[in-house]
Amino acid sequence: MGTVGPPGGRGMAAEGAGGRAGAAPGSAATTGLSAAEVAARRAAGQTNEVVARTGRTVAQIVRANVLTRFNAILGGLLVVVAFVGPVQDGLFGVVLVSNVAIGVVQEVRAMRVLDRLAVLSAPRARVVRDGRRIEVPTGEIVLDDVIALRPGDQVPADGEVLAGDGLEVDEALVTGEAEPVAKAAGDTVLSGTFVVAGDGSVRATAVGPHAFARSLEAGARRFVAVRSELQDGTNRLLRLVTFVMVPAGIALVASQLLRTHQSLAEALRGAVAGVGAMVPEGLVLLTSIAFAVGALRLARARVLVQELPAIEGLAHVDMVCVDKTGTLTAPGMHLVSVEPLDTAGADDVAEVAAAMAAADPAPNATLAAIAGGREPPPWSCTDRVPFSSARKWSAATFAGKGTWVIGAPEALLPAGAAAAGRVALLQEAGRRVVLLASAPVPAGADLDPATLAPEALLVLAEQLRDETAATIGALLAQDIAVTVLSGDAPATVAAVAREAGIPVRGEPGDATGLDGPGLAAALRRTNVLGRIRPEQKLEAVRALQHAGHVVAMVGDGVNDLAALKEADLGIAMGSGSAASRAVARLVLLGDSFGPLPRVLDEGRRVVANVTRVANLFVTKTVYASLLAVVVAVGGVAYPFYPRHLTVVSSLTIGIPGFFLALAPGAPRARAGFVRRVLTFTVPAGAGCALATLVTYGVGRAAGSVPADQVRTASMLALFGAGLWVLALVARPLDGWRVGLVVAMGAGLVLLFGVPLGRHVFDLAVPPAWLVVVAVVSDAGGIAVGAAGIGWARRTGVGRRSLATGDGPGDAGKGGQAP
Repeated sequence: MGTVGPPGGRGMAAEGAGGRAGAAPGSAATTGLSAAEVAARRAAGQTNEVVARTGRTVAQIVRANVLTRFNAILGGLLVVVAFVGPVQDGLFGVVLVSNVAIGVVQEVRAMRVLDRLAVLSAPRARVVRDGRRIEVPTGEIVLDDVIALRPGDQVPADGEVLAGDGLEVDEALVTGEAEPVAKAAGDTVLSGTFVVAGDGSVRATAVGPHAFARSLEAGARRFVAVRSELQDGTNRLLRLVTFVMVPAGIALVASQLLRTHQSLAEALRGAVAGVGAMVPEGLVLLTSIAFAVGALRLARARVLVQELPAIEGLAHVDMVCVDKTGTLTAPGMHLVSVEPLDTAGADDVAEVAAAMAAADPAPNATLAAIAGGREPPPWSCTDRVPFSSARKWSAATFAGKGTWVIGAPEALLPAGAAAAGRVALLQEAGRRVVLLASAPVPAGADLDPATLAPEALLVLAEQLRDETAATIGALLAQDIAVTVLSGDAPATVAAVAREAGIPVRGEPGDATGLDGPGLAAALRRTNVLGRIRPEQKLEAVRALQHAGHVVAMVGDGVNDLAALKEADLGIAMGSGSAASRAVARLVLLGDSFGPLPRVLDEGRRVVANVTRVANLFVTKTVYASLLAVVVAVGGVAYPFYPRHLTVVSSLTIGIPGFFLALAPGAPRARAGFVRRVLTFTVPAGAGCALATLVTYGVGRAAGSVPADQVRTASMLALFGAGLWVLALVARPLDGWRVGLVVAMGAGLVLLFGVPLGRHVFDLAVPPAWLVVVAVVSDAGGIAVGAAGIGWARRTGVGRRSLATGDGPGDAGKGGQAP
């Protein structure tokens, strides 16, 4: 512990720049630090500054794109070509450098855009300095700063409570328990936890890297790392590719050098061509580009992606859970009417409401709307219980004016109360109803609702967001179900849901008293639950997940925190609490519900396009590996020079793959990425290899056909089969996709038509009969490949794919890659 400063001053931490505080000064709660003390702590490095990025740094991006095992292999092959020549056989190096450059530029661009958006969503905190309360970015908090907390705040630094008024903190990050923990003077609060009720002030005792949240693997903003099936699946594919490449490559190199009786230069060129063709050089690149461009597209819609893999999660969502207030409805509400239940008149009720709002340092939207900006009376508050979503009421005792309670009628009205019928009618009309009651005892958390005297019903109205109905319609059109989870009365929630266009299934449910199994049963009966507590929202999300749904939770308040963290994808409204924005994977910065369908569509696009790219590159690896094995076993020369495969891979894989990685439109994704890719690529690659080997074998067996013409005919066969694969992967073949396939074919025709092209790429027009052989071989190879894909679909693997909607046939039903 540090030493206590002089009277009236503040104690500097004994640990110097270590970022941990000493004893608390007695006057800190009211005066805070002075400007000089803040400056001294900044100079000592005792700040809360921690650089937080939405993604990788520039250096990390460059390293990730340059220093890969496949780049190392291709770089080594490029060195071999540099020694044996000619330079045309090193053209794959130009493609390699271009791919790396494009990947780096796209990712850096996305990173900078996301970092700029992150600034807009960056949390701020209220601190007391020189006796004044000011707002600063959380990174500017210094050691011993006095931080003022209220509901919805994420605690920015570890601290000791100096004063609290009903302060309750959600410590689920620490304990895993969703129940709020009451905090009194002298208690410790940890960074990354959330204030759910009451208010208070704390003195920062540990800041920056020494704060609790910074010791977590992902920091206070990232509680659970996003699991990416695409990234995991791509890594599995790369491991499989490496496993196949190593023995096939060794066998090919040995065969070319020791068994073919070629010159050393010819043997090395064949080995380079064979090994280089097996490398799926663009798979990781185009996967990264798909994620980065997806994030850029969402950024243009003012959607902050806090973790890039979260984009993938969008593709699988089939259930969206929404809160009513602040999500379906616009922020704020207004008081429609006051219905006295006893002798109190409307003016008296308004006076009480204004007094309760003034007594609350951070009145919630309901209390603020009831007070309506009215000048509060000069009443003295002696006791207070702040509102919490768990209690659903707040209370205050005023000297000489008694104790008043305001909250949900269901929580405060005794069973069978005469006002219950009127409350139900108002709620069925979509109104929010709040009860004002008087109590015979001072305010306390143990107030017994049975002792309350109802005084008035306060009727409030909310307004749907302008975009809500259209957004709901777009979600339903994508076969995404919508469930409404709200703390308001079930009848009110159902009325608003119907107004928003949400089909209400069954009778709206009341979550009061329901546990996990009870909530699961209720959600099987209906898609609207009212009077739901924060911990019940968490259980509701879990129940939907257990039922097989991929759940997105959209919320804006502290009562949504647990559900936002538990959902497969948490989405926060930009106007929501700092806590909700901190735990969400995505933040709708425009404070509009409207971008949600576009957000979900972007995720589907990314998954479908990465699948397309994987199908192209892994098919190439399959046919290149088969060619290498057959050539090695047969002890014959490799059928291509590196330049030939540069042409084929550029026109059937690399160039079209770039466009397909950014293609629009896709159905909802399903699990089984690796299975789907292998189901397609193994038979497709086998068909391509068969067409090539038949053409090559016939050309060699003829004896009279020059080697350069045999190589060219073999390249034509491989190119034709590659165009078939491209056409399959590009489906549905609408206008631009047909144009893409045709353009790639025209590119090869152009190379043959230009003398320079024929010279550079060593293209010799083969005899007509060998061209016919290539065409027939393509027909046979395509038939074998198609039969193999069909067989896979009819077997257990294929049926599992089709049962979940992610087999090859889905490409014709909306754009999912085969």
